[in-house]
Formats: sequence, C-alpha cells, structure tokens
Amino acid sequence: MHDDDDSISSPGGEPSIGDLIARRLSRRSALLGIAGTAAAAVAGSGPASAQKTGPSSFTFGEVAHVNDAMHHVPDGYEVQVLIRWGDPVLADAAAFDPANLSAVTQAKQFGYNNDFLGLHPLPPGSTANDRFLMVVNHEYTNSNLMLAGIGEGREARLRADRRQAEIEMAAHGGAVIEIAREGRRWNVVEGSRYARRIDANTPMRVAGPAAGDARMKTSGDPSGTRVSGMFNNCAGGETPWGTWLTCEENFHVYFQGEQAKHPDQVLAKRYGLGRAPSYAWGKYFDRFDLDKEPNEPNRFGWIVEIDPYDPQWTPAKRTALGRFAHEGCHHAVAKDGRVVCYMGDDARMEYVYKFVTARPWSPTDRAANRDLLDDGTLYVARFDADGRVVWLPLVHGQGPLTAANGFTSQADVVIGARRAADLLKATPMDRPEDIEPNRVNGRVYVALSNNGSRKPEEVNAANPRPKNDHGHILEITPKDGDHAASEGVWEIFIAAGEPGKHAGTKYHPATSANGWLTCPDNVAFDSKGRLWIATDSAEIAGIADGLYACDVAGEGRALPRQFFAAPKGAEVCGPIFTPDDRTLFLAIQHPGEGKGSTFETPSTRWPDFKDGQPPRPAVIAITKKDGGPIGS
Repeated sequence: MHDDDDSISSPGGEPSIGDLIARRLSRRSALLGIAGTAAAAVAGSGPASAQKTGPSSFTFGEVAHVNDAMHHVPDGYEVQVLIRWGDPVLADAAAFDPANLSAVTQAKQFGYNNDFLGLHPLPPGSTANDRFLMVVNHEYTNSNLMLAGIGEGREARLRADRRQAEIEMAAHGGAVIEIAREGRRWNVVEGSRYARRIDANTPMRVAGPAAGDARMKTSGDPSGTRVSGMFNNCAGGETPWGTWLTCEENFHVYFQGEQAKHPDQVLAKRYGLGRAPSYAWGKYFDRFDLDKEPNEPNRFGWIVEIDPYDPQWTPAKRTALGRFAHEGCHHAVAKDGRVVCYMGDDARMEYVYKFVTARPWSPTDRAANRDLLDDGTLYVARFDADGRVVWLPLVHGQGPLTAANGFTSQADVVIGARRAADLLKATPMDRPEDIEPNRVNGRVYVALSNNGSRKPEEVNAANPRPKNDHGHILEITPKDGDHAASEGVWEIFIAAGEPGKHAGTKYHPATSANGWLTCPDNVAFDSKGRLWIATDSAEIAGIADGLYACDVAGEGRALPRQFFAAPKGAEVCGPIFTPDDRTLFLAIQHPGEGKGSTFETPSTRWPDFKDGQPPRPAVIAITKKDGGPIGS
C-alpha cells in the first residue's frame, strides 16, 4: 500500500460496545451448530481462545527479529533471485541500465514493486512442479528510489517531468513470465511465447453491469467499454479455469483536480478523489485530470481478468465484482459448482466482500467460463457481536439500493459499491487485506492489517481494539461448509502486536520472542493447509517485515514462527508454493523504502549490492538445501 494513501473516506458504520465481545464468546458454542460439516471436520482444533500449549508442526529453526539491509532465512535454506526490476521479459528487451531508463525499454522489462504472484502450470491443467507461467503484479513505483535526482516525498514526485512520468506508467501493471526448474535452480525461460507485459496503457475492455454506463464514458472512449491500462494492482488470485485475477487498489492517488468541481460530489468524496495526487501524470495526460475527465476514475478500482495462456486475449475489467480498493480476489467452489470470490477493500473502516457467480463453472469447457464473472451476486459482510457473519446482497432494487437513494441500476451499485455497502450497514473493518479460503479445512482467513485511526467508540466485535496499529486475522467458517451460504461464524484467530507491550494481543501461549508479528497483509497455504502470513509495515514495531508459518489446527494452532525476514524497508508479498511444497516464491517489494533513502543514498542496495545501483524489487525462490519440503 502506498505511503500516501493512509486515509479514511468511509463514514463509519454502526458502532458496537466492548461488552458485546464477551456476549459473542459466550454464545459461540451455540452458533457453531450452524456451521455443519465444515466445523465438524476441524472440531479437534478448538477455538483459538482455548488452545493447548504444545509444539508447532514446523521444525525449521526460527529466524530472529531483525531490521537490516539483507534478507534472512533459516539454516538449511537458500534463496535465489529469480527476476528483478528491469530484467528482460520480452525477447527484445534491453539490458537494465538505471542511468538510462526510458518508457520504451521499461515496457519490455520487468516492472517495479512486484506484489501478487500466481503459478499456472505448463502444460495447462497439469500437476507440474517444474514448469509454470508466473503472473506478477507491479503495484506502484518508488520514484525516489528508481529515478535519479527526484528526491523524497510527494512534492518531489510531483516534479517528475513527462519522460519520468512515462517511465512510471510503463513500470506499473503486471507481467507474465515462463519459469522452469533445472536441478535445484529456477530460470526464466527466454523468448517464451507467453511472455507479456501489461502497463498503464495496455488496451482493456469493460465487462459486466457497468459496461457502457454513462459514468464510464470519456472523451477518449464515448462507448464506456474500452479502457487504457491498470495500475496500483496489489494482490490477486486465479480462477478454476486458469485465468489471472489482478486487483486495482489505490487508484485515486493518480488523479489530480478539485473534488469541489466534480459532477458527482458524493461518489468523488467516498472514493477519496480530489486529494493531493501522488504522481504527476495529470500534468501530461488529460485522463488523469479530474477537471478534464471526471469519469476516468470510474474506470479503475476493478478486478481485471487476464488469460496468461493467451497473450492475444484482451484483459477484461469484471465490474460485477464491485469497485473499491481491491486487495486480493481468491476463490472457492461452492457445493453446487458456482465460483465464490472473496475480496477486501484495503482502506481503514472499509468492508469485506464476496461474489457468487450465477451459474457453475465448467471443468470440461474452458470457453464456457469466459464471461462467468459478469453475472452473479455481490455481497458485503456484517460481523455480528454474537459471532455470526451475515452476507448482505448488493443488488439493485433490494433494500435501500433504489432510485430514492441514487441507485437506478446495478451499474450504480457496482460503481458506487462503497456507498451501497454503507447503506446496508456492513461492518467497517481494520483495513481488509488478503482474504483466502483454505482448501484443506474449508475455512476463510481474513488479514486485517491495521487501523490506527479507530476511536474507542468505534470498536466492534470483529475489530475490538481502538488505535489498532498492529492488525489481526479473522477465521470464518461458512454455514454447512458451503462458501455460497449467506451466513457463517467467525472468530479472531490472531491479534497481532508484541505480547506484553501492545494491548489486546492474542496468540498461542508458546509463541516465542521472534514469533509475534505485526500488520498481517498477504496469506497463503501449503499443501497441508497450514497458514503462512506475510507482513507489511512492521517497522512500526521496530522490526523488518517477514513471513510467518502457523498451524491452523492441533496443538500448534495460532503459534506463528518467523521463517523469513525482509531487507530494510521492504514488504513481503505474494507467497506461493509449488504443489510439492519444495519451492516457496516471494515478491520482495520496495527494498530501501523509508525516510532519507533515495536513488543516490538508499538504505540498502538489495539484492545486487552494487555501488551506484539502486535497490531493485525482485521475486525470490526459497528452497531447502536437502531438497525437502518448505517448513521442515
């Protein structure tokens, strides 16, 4: 998440008082009855509040809390840098030269600030462990670290000239690369026919209920169905039919202009438009100037579907899934075969969503799934104090979503999803980040990064700490184990922060001095269904961001152990395992970010450590030296 984006546009929801938390815990046993088979399947794990002291299933030597220029892994493991900012993606890409950057060369090279990672097997549909298409988000650019002479802070970035702005635009978006394992090493396959860069200018189409709506039309696109590019793509996901879902997050920071002049004041305010921009793009391109193109921001903040196996297929913005600051989009398959996508709006006091397709997916006809995500129901979550989660449908004509409240169509609902969720009195959360279903135990894990702005009178049962600087993780059990169900039960799995120092922490009692964490961001699961937690902004607690391994069942439930520590200033993103658990890929984003760190004098020159060369965001592959599974 960009450091200039830490703001609130939510009006807040219905506040809950602290004593309702105790009532929720006392009623939890009764509520578990609605969870049916999913709860029974993991009943032996027990609630996090009643854990036994016992060992973790992980046997690696825990990494210590540090904050230095290098990355750290347990003894017996090794790290390989797979690909870095500026490395070639397309066959005719130029060699990386930080002193001679251009938009033309950057458009063929690996972009900046890699975030989400996805693995798509080759050949398609296989159970391969040694050959994949890797899809990568390039979220944003740290201009002060990638461009010489820019300096620090927003004002410095706004002095970027047109050439520099074009470089930034080319460094955003995403990439598709082919990777293969040869022996113990992973390599990027040069000249792959699948290799692709997507950036802020890549042609895309608008699909779903917002396509062609008046508020999607601009002078450059009077049809409201064609968009140039994507940016601030944070996390993502994949579909059962093998496409990539990439998520547009803090799109509002790219637009200059005055909110007071915007034709739709309510919508502009709710989405944070009109604040000081973080980039100078609006100086040189009219579409990033609200005063000239007030509808352009409506064309961002969506889930984008891309087919990594077909470079000629035009990416589609799937508007049925709603418009907000999308963090991720991970799926589960409901009992009847419909696809359920879980999503978080990554801003303080925003909401948790899911989308359920109208019809089942076809395992045998990939073409039949092409537009499956254009028709279905979008829901927003209400977390009740008694431990129940209720999914509220965001459907035009139902409840308050009528013309009387400014909703004349489903297009109005999805374009203004935040305001629709406000009217349904969804639960305002502490920055919903990654939300991912666990395919082993059937539960859903919600990473809530932090919310230092929550006031004591604004706490609710699912977000019980005022000034929650360290975040927490919720665990949701769908009713009857069916992800399409309209309700389920929830509990707090981990409440982050340093035990004994930060109020309200919750871990297994055997958590070590190196096992506590802060600001959970991305999550992943290994083949055993064990939870891996990546953090963002851990320097608030004086430590580096890291990756933590944690059981979700048994004696080690909610006992995190630190597996990886990032270099100074870096965020750990996109954890993903090969199916055999023998390689773990991580995206190391913005190494060297922080006060006083610039292109000329960075706090680290990771991963190359070459004099005169800036730090470079990179994807790394972690393996065991003895070839064993990760975590052992």
